[in-house]
Amino acid sequence: MKIIHGGDYNPDQWLDRPDILKEDIRLMKLAGCNAMSLGIFAWSTLESREGEYHFEWLDGIIDSLYDEGISTILATPSGARPPWLANKYPEVLRVTAEGQRRHFGERHNHCPSSPVYREKVAAINGRLAERYGKHPAVILWHLSNEYSGACYCPLCINEFRTWVKNRYGDLKTLNHAWWTSFWSHGYSDWDEIEPPSPLGEPMLHGLNLDWKRFTTQRTLDFMKFEIKTVREKAPYIPVTTNLMGTFEGLDYWELSEPLDLVSWDSYPSWHGIGPVSCSWCDWDIDGKDWRLASHVAFTHDLIRSLKKRSFLLMESTPSVTNWQPVGKLKRPGMHALASIQAIAHGSDSVQYFQWRKSRGGFEKFHGAVVDHVGHENTRVFQEVRALGAQLAELDGVVGALVKSDVALYFDWENRWALDDAKGPRNDNHKEYREDCFAHYYQFWRRGIPMDLVDRRADLSSYKILIAPMLYMVRGETAKKIEEFVSKGGTFITTYWTGIVDENDLCHLGGFPGPLKKVLGVWAEEIDALYPGETRTFTMKGGNSLGLRGIFKARLLWEGLHVEGAEELATFDSDIFAGMSAVTMNRYGAGKAYYLASRNEELFLDEFYEKIILDRCPIQAWPEPLPEGLSVTQRIHGETVYRFVMNFTDRSIKLKIPAEYVSNKLLLGDRTEDSIHLKAWGFAVLRDGPG
Repeated sequence: MKIIHGGDYNPDQWLDRPDILKEDIRLMKLAGCNAMSLGIFAWSTLESREGEYHFEWLDGIIDSLYDEGISTILATPSGARPPWLANKYPEVLRVTAEGQRRHFGERHNHCPSSPVYREKVAAINGRLAERYGKHPAVILWHLSNEYSGACYCPLCINEFRTWVKNRYGDLKTLNHAWWTSFWSHGYSDWDEIEPPSPLGEPMLHGLNLDWKRFTTQRTLDFMKFEIKTVREKAPYIPVTTNLMGTFEGLDYWELSEPLDLVSWDSYPSWHGIGPVSCSWCDWDIDGKDWRLASHVAFTHDLIRSLKKRSFLLMESTPSVTNWQPVGKLKRPGMHALASIQAIAHGSDSVQYFQWRKSRGGFEKFHGAVVDHVGHENTRVFQEVRALGAQLAELDGVVGALVKSDVALYFDWENRWALDDAKGPRNDNHKEYREDCFAHYYQFWRRGIPMDLVDRRADLSSYKILIAPMLYMVRGETAKKIEEFVSKGGTFITTYWTGIVDENDLCHLGGFPGPLKKVLGVWAEEIDALYPGETRTFTMKGGNSLGLRGIFKARLLWEGLHVEGAEELATFDSDIFAGMSAVTMNRYGAGKAYYLASRNEELFLDEFYEKIILDRCPIQAWPEPLPEGLSVTQRIHGETVYRFVMNFTDRSIKLKIPAEYVSNKLLLGDRTEDSIHLKAWGFAVLRDGPG
């Protein structure tokens, strides 16, 4: 098995230039590419008019690539329909939340419920599967592209009504779940139910939550339909689709279930000087690449955790992303480092958007392996070529696992409900994801691998479970956590936990709802602080963690009462003066910690240092790491691959622990007892046979 190295290839843009198509293959071999993604947006070329198919050009490309040892990842083209389809069958176009049928254009402007759209997708997918399903070059189906968005047409509204009817059974149950007695919203007929809309009801939280669930289920249903269309003729080719990291719009735990493997598109803005924003990320990385690196690592680990196996990096840029607010080039070394980071966290591929820059269109200035100049004598091509050679040295890592004793709870439904809540903060949402990043960072910087989990996870293999802002707690989730702690696990959660159930109805009897017993606390009220405003808390002398000092809290803090828990710290002033800030409750053989405020990094650093010493989770590097360095590992039987990465702009010499001195160096520079990492550099060690 080889690490896949390749990218999104669009030969349909160059069919009038056979010289370019021939040159592409030469350049692919030169860059060490072994697989290309084809056909992602090729529908109008494959079927220029209804029922008029043209596959000869694709036959030639797939065969030519295969003759040179390059495999094909073949896409279904449903992500962007041809003009004739929208013009003849306007029902395939989406309707907005305002009730307007969209015009033809862009991508993912299709209705997932449209019988016509499904018919036409089935036809093109079926022909692709029949023609190429047994071709030895085709190794993977790439379903559509970045599934996203919702449709509000009559077909989808009827599907939504059916979905909620199946979910609740009767209107009495639905009215209770959505608490429709508030604002006189009680439904007396299923036909009265409409999706949330700025023209109608945007603030019924149970409705909002179920619409998001339904949107995931509609997308999932369409994706399963696509899987069926290709598997009928090509049952043995695995399927994937490219996800978008922590994209808010779809529950990826649900969407990943029928996939054979998951993949994602990674476009971080390296070398920034402040907060970073894009269409599906908004990260405050304080102008430090290693901060951004920890967020990217979080997302790699999330994608890996969806199936608890290796994944694919389906898209990345070798140079620049043209649609971000600032299109900054990757500095020399950054592309290779970012690619190795993906491998280190579980990827079995490094793939690009795009192979060759488009001559026109929205992304004609997006980074590519081959620039408009058309030859290999560019900095970017030479970096890709060098990386191709390096990846060839790591083929043994394919399929290797990441093993972890630590899990972080990251649940889309919890995020949806939390963001939708009015209060205690309504600016910039509630920063649920950002709070998860803050806790994750403490383990990333120490070289401790982490899985991400949601409400369906089996927790029995973990020593530590962290659940920041666990706003939504179902009864079965509470039982899982109780069992985890009672059997010796360490559970850590924070303010604004245990507030609502799965219907977004507040738990009665006090917060944190069904977790009160395991945590031994009662949260009476929560207060919001303005940006820049802080409060302090002081660790109590002789506390069981051995923490000392005064620390700062910001944004949110709670008035907390202990009901059996040990009080480790108390707030110093204002309305919650003297009340608990940090608690620990012994429950069975384990411990449950509650942090009653969003705390400065200094506290999290010292707090997790104590937690880690107490539980001794798996560590990829047993000694403290300099700021900006990351170490993680993948395990293949008795072989351990250790990846050491420098996300700073300075050279660093890192002493190798005595127990790792005998490791073989696969990539990088070392002396007998030290690794030498250049700016944005890395090294890979192998421990064991290989």
